[in-house]
Amino acid sequence: MRRSAGLRGQPTRSRSGERQRKLPKSSEPARFARLPLNAVRVFEAVAARGTFSAAADALHVTTAAVSMQIKSLEDYLQVRLFRRNARAVQLTADGQLLLPFVRRGLDELELGFRAVKSGRSSGAVVVSTLASYLQRWLLPRIDAFRAAYAQIDLQFRTSTALVDFAREDVHVAIRFGRGAWPRLHTEKILDEWLVPVCTPALLERHGRLSGPGDTGDYPLVHSTTEPWSFWLTNEFATGVGEDFWPDAGTAFDDSATVLRAAEQGQGLVLTRWSLAAAAIGTGQLVMAYEYAMPFAFGYYFVCPEAYLSLAKIAKFREWLTAEAARSPKPPERPVVAARGDRQ
Repeated sequence: MRRSAGLRGQPTRSRSGERQRKLPKSSEPARFARLPLNAVRVFEAVAARGTFSAAADALHVTTAAVSMQIKSLEDYLQVRLFRRNARAVQLTADGQLLLPFVRRGLDELELGFRAVKSGRSSGAVVVSTLASYLQRWLLPRIDAFRAAYAQIDLQFRTSTALVDFAREDVHVAIRFGRGAWPRLHTEKILDEWLVPVCTPALLERHGRLSGPGDTGDYPLVHSTTEPWSFWLTNEFATGVGEDFWPDAGTAFDDSATVLRAAEQGQGLVLTRWSLAAAAIGTGQLVMAYEYAMPFAFGYYFVCPEAYLSLAKIAKFREWLTAEAARSPKPPERPVVAARGDRQ
């Protein structure tokens, strides 16, 4: 007589004789199997494009297939998601309620897929950052990273735009700001200061500045990213300044370019310490005021939380943090305690 199968969860033997354990039955697979996941993707496409035909073109299916998927989702939810008319569709109140949940869910799925695809310990780390930070601060340090992690390639994409990690093939963003990027791992790696700089020859000709607000007789080179209004209004701590093109004088919309103009002796420049520190260290540039002014913004390491567990991302983060900790700090104006305060 054939032996009956063991009790649920007890070991049994396969035909090959290997011992197996039967898994307890669960309703979870069935529950997820009922979710109309394909219809959810179609729903987002229709909501984004406003017509069934445009969504069909984007998904490379027929308009009838899109209509069928939307109907299946509405049947599943027992609500209407769209109001149809001759030319377009509009979300109902229920559709508007559902849409942000669907988009967050699809984004999380896409991040999960990218994390698995990127999960090898070797291979490229794709980094999005500012061009000025890359050229002036990070680029001179890349050889040190290559020496330590020869198996990891770094690929850089320069941009001032925020990264949509769910839709862009980017692992890490190094961003300049206050650190307010929700639903992402955000870690400050480098403080920042603003300093007025020029060539030694210009300093000898025009002398040192007395402090914020003073520009002396210097020819000013303007930047839309670090405008002179920060210096003139002493608004370093808030980062509030007038970002505009000046009526007169040479102006640039790129921090690295304006610093290069200073190195060529074109005038006095207000710039970030992180960008100018190397040139100041070699004597190519000098500070026209003896102290650097702490700035409201800093540099942040930004990525999805799931990416932190990837070995190559962890190594790049650890290296970058160590390099930032070793980078030189500027002289800051000492804080004078008020009378009666503890010394």
